[in-house]
Amino acid sequence: MSLNNLFSLEGRTALVTGGSRGIGKIIAKAFIEQGATVYISSRKTAACEETSVELGPKCIPLPMDVSTVEGCRALAAAIGEREDHLDILVNNAGAAWGVPFEEFPESGWDKVMDLNVKSPFFLTQALHELLKTKASHQAPSKVINITSIDGMRLNPWDTYSYHASKAALIYLTKRMAARLIKDGIIVTSLAPGAFASEMNRAARDHGDAVAKGIPMQRIGNFDDMAGAAIFLASRASDYVVGDTLVVDGGLVNASLGTSIDA
Repeated sequence: MSLNNLFSLEGRTALVTGGSRGIGKIIAKAFIEQGATVYISSRKTAACEETSVELGPKCIPLPMDVSTVEGCRALAAAIGEREDHLDILVNNAGAAWGVPFEEFPESGWDKVMDLNVKSPFFLTQALHELLKTKASHQAPSKVINITSIDGMRLNPWDTYSYHASKAALIYLTKRMAARLIKDGIIVTSLAPGAFASEMNRAARDHGDAVAKGIPMQRIGNFDDMAGAAIFLASRASDYVVGDTLVVDGGLVNASLGTSIDA
């Protein structure tokens, strides 16, 4: 196999949850540009359809709320009606909640933990048969969980359930990887730092200020996320199993002091 197509996704079929905006949209666009057909899902129908139009005919909208097990199974069924297999699953849909410790509500705990931890597990479970249909140890399928550097280090905000959920998903990635590798399915995680998005409004609205606390002196851009996601989805990472790729400009591994939240 030639190194020329090491990062190609030509002929691959992918599903990206939370794919209508932010990091999910970046990943969907990157996969399409590398040759994949990409289904994007989010709970907002209009946003899904708008992104599909923007990204072109290889981007197919499948609006669904994956915050419940029923929603995960419904999305898997919808994919199964359209495809006989799935090569790549990106569990990107997520939520955050920030409220002072004394006031933090149970609803803010349950919503975040359900979407950020429970849903990636049960969606992968529901898509298991499609993921392993054409998978082998020579040509594995890929599951990429989008975690966060907030699962590895603290930020200064009162995001208790978010911190806990991302740390849990990083470890869940390892456990899922240990089980699914025998089916030719590789599970990894991608942990972003500061990327401008609706969830990370600090990076979106105050990018210059956030950049001062990052060793690379800038927030992440399209190429940073696209390159990392393509690596994990492509043949280039076929021997990388259960690991978390940190894409944060050095905050976790090259920072000497307290930094601004990513």
